Amino acid sequence: MELDATPLKGQRTILARLKGHPLARVGPGLITGVADDDPSGIATYSQAGAQFGLNMLWTMPLAFPLMAAVQSMCANLGRVTGKGLAANIKEAFPPVVLYGVVLLLLVANTLNIAADVAAMGEVAQLVSGIDRHVMTVCFVLATLLLQIFVPYHRYVIFLKWLTVSLLAYAAVLFVVHVPWREVALRTLWPRFDVNADAAAMVVAVFGTTISPYLFFWQASEEVEDMRAHPNSAPLVDDAREAPAELRRIGWDTWSGMLYSNVTAWFIMLATAVTLHAAGVTDIATAAQAASALRPLAGDFAYLLFSLGILGVGFIGVPVLAGSGAYALTEALGWPEGLERKLRDARGFYGIIAVSVLVSLGIQFSSISPMKALLVSAVINGVVAVPLMVVILLLVTRRAVMGDFIASRPLIALGWVAAAVIGAAALMMLLPR
Repeated sequence: MELDATPLKGQRTILARLKGHPLARVGPGLITGVADDDPSGIATYSQAGAQFGLNMLWTMPLAFPLMAAVQSMCANLGRVTGKGLAANIKEAFPPVVLYGVVLLLLVANTLNIAADVAAMGEVAQLVSGIDRHVMTVCFVLATLLLQIFVPYHRYVIFLKWLTVSLLAYAAVLFVVHVPWREVALRTLWPRFDVNADAAAMVVAVFGTTISPYLFFWQASEEVEDMRAHPNSAPLVDDAREAPAELRRIGWDTWSGMLYSNVTAWFIMLATAVTLHAAGVTDIATAAQAASALRPLAGDFAYLLFSLGILGVGFIGVPVLAGSGAYALTEALGWPEGLERKLRDARGFYGIIAVSVLVSLGIQFSSISPMKALLVSAVINGVVAVPLMVVILLLVTRRAVMGDFIASRPLIALGWVAAAVIGAAALMMLLPR
């Protein structure tokens, strides 16, 4: 589809003035990585630490190169072709593949948003004493208004500063006792029974770490960044910027995924040495993990953990809502993009609004946000493996990528990622 650049000309002028900002050179990889550690992800990592102690730490060193490889392929796909993931799937695969993936993505994202904003409301109530439903409404409206009425090049600076909130989980470790020698050993050599419970946790961890919504977001934000820079074009049409752009994508994506991965490891470790050590082995929500930390690690650790949940929630919710909107509008051929004004992309912003407001409605219904999260996790598990296969097929086609097909190491890591998640999902069928 031919894109109308007229609505973006004013934003491009302003963006040029923002080049000196300290975060201007940080690309989509950092935000994507932090969004991976959203409140529902924190709940998963907290449960892993509480239930298995130090024996799930190994999942993070294994997940890092796999998640970074998949996200790098998505970023390269967006920058090389100048199209998002859904738009590329639309051109290369039958409609049933495209609409099946997009429909499942929208359902999973909406349920995930519901769990995230519920956790944010619960944590805000713990910290401030204000009713969680009131706080949830405030958070939902704030994220929605920012996405719709603040241009992305301004809003993204706010999101990038919020990524600092993940450092709260590293700080927690300074106020609790950590047996570092045992931690190092268990990170490399875990001890646990291979059964359905362990397999379910591995699936949950990898499903949270390598999530379909991040694939769509990463590709679309590379397109968004390209459009916002004057004289930039898809690399298949103009290869002059290719060396610099591909180096930037590699550095940005791998560093962003490393930040995300290390933080998840910190969360597992913090809950392992506090909750698991005290016999607390069942954590349902991120807010519950924060509450359980208070009597064990003190008020300071509790406050740090809570503030981290709120910070990443303000990143995770827009990424979830935005990725679904990019996917559906690209599939339908509608104007899309967070740089566009409301009047120029009503369908795009309408999808964001519907998904966020439906998730808000779940807070006031009989549907449990945690049950919604479980359903979301199952859907993500169903979608992730075939979607990774589709991505691998796309980035290895010269008809799609031209001279910029994915490297053999990236392809190998992508196939390993699909195999690991697929094998873990099959292991869930083992008798308990």
